[in-house]
Amino acid sequence: MSLLVIGTVAYDTIETAYTRRENVLGGSAMYFSIAAAKYTKPALVAVVGEDFRPEHTKLLKDNGVDTQGLEMQKGRTFRWSGRYEVDWNTRVTLETQLNVLETFDPKIPQEWRAAKYVFLANAAPAVQLRALEQIDRPSFVMADTMNLWIETSREDLKKLLRKVDAIVLNDEEARILTGERNLIRAAGMVLGMGPKYVLLKKGEHGAFIMGSDVHFSLPAYPVEQVIDPTGAGDTFAGGFMGHVAASDRCDPPTLRRAMLWGTVTASFCVQGFGPEALVARTQAELASRYDDLMTIVSP
Repeated sequence: MSLLVIGTVAYDTIETAYTRRENVLGGSAMYFSIAAAKYTKPALVAVVGEDFRPEHTKLLKDNGVDTQGLEMQKGRTFRWSGRYEVDWNTRVTLETQLNVLETFDPKIPQEWRAAKYVFLANAAPAVQLRALEQIDRPSFVMADTMNLWIETSREDLKKLLRKVDAIVLNDEEARILTGERNLIRAAGMVLGMGPKYVLLKKGEHGAFIMGSDVHFSLPAYPVEQVIDPTGAGDTFAGGFMGHVAASDRCDPPTLRRAMLWGTVTASFCVQGFGPEALVARTQAELASRYDDLMTIVSP
């Protein structure tokens, strides 16, 4: 095991302009780990409640995820409910039930503490820091965050930024964190807070990575029909880190290729609810879409 992810596994209720689904398997670490498993074998640390269905643990295992660190506690699994508008870019959170996540204290199994590659999925920065303290000497650590933590836990987030190699932000998060509207300047300001790289997601407009030795931008892969964009960012991160871990390198050429694999993997995620469209994808399908994206971005 070389890739470790710490984060959430959840049940989501998702409303779109076309339909509504309840109890969809979700959570940042779930999307990340299933995406990363297309390239390497990730290990998952998360907490679920007594209502977590055995078939969902089996789904994770069957898709190449090591679930030894999936802890079950008394109570209910973390739940999120949200609605997407017709343009898919506007999402309204209707309800959040922390449940067992409220007391989540990540416990990294001893044999996983030598992990070389680590993803700290979206969680309170204090929780992310406690998880990172249990890892011996990782080669590359990437973290995710959200508006809530930027606004309520800024000091802990600043501590985290000084300890990670990369941070994943969307455009709104970058602007809130820095107060800067221009995304290039915002990314530069985030780099000044400690990480070597900033991965900035711009939804349907793609993503870019910025650091002292790399500046690379990509469009989103053109998907004809979006079904559910939930988890697309975590899936992007999973494809990115899965490729980095499989390559066992974090040099600029590897990071640029990882951006392509992340983009490709996320493009499959949005074509179904939860992980349903992603789990069915083969390596050949991923490689074919990678080649398609290369024809779009290459001169």
